Amino acid sequence: MASLPLNILILCTGNSARSILGECLINRLGEGRARADSAGSHPKESPHPLAIALLRERGFDVSKLRSKSWDEFATPDAARIDVVITVCDSAAAETCPIWPGHPLRIHWGLPDPAAATGSQAERRSAFERAYRALEQRVQALLALPLEELEGEALERALVEIGSRAAASA
Repeated sequence: MASLPLNILILCTGNSARSILGECLINRLGEGRARADSAGSHPKESPHPLAIALLRERGFDVSKLRSKSWDEFATPDAARIDVVITVCDSAAAETCPIWPGHPLRIHWGLPDPAAATGSQAERRSAFERAYRALEQRVQALLALPLEELEGEALERALVEIGSRAAASA
């Protein structure tokens, strides 16, 4: 039996867009079964303004959101991490710190909305797409019998969620 809540760390390089969106979605939808933090290997100064605007419009409290280094979560006294989910290909390819407790490491790659170009509407649309993709993956994660899954079974289920979502994108 897995210990709940499932503690998830969502990583991307800058911790300004995708990982911030994922953190908020898991914390809102997790309902005591999952909770999340986010971080980056090379965090930006702050979350992307379009990510903050999108979250605010959807009723999220954005007052405490900040871009964080993954080093904050790799110390011996850091909170337990059960799963590390990378949402960008560059973070997935980087050598991560040694996480206390040796959490599962999963990749759910998504295009970076912060790299989108074009009009404000086109850039905003990129954030909407990333939000919807993450929302679908988080909902699939929370549909799993987390109370029963652990180890390899949980890892297979989470990899499958990322694979299904990538195939439908």
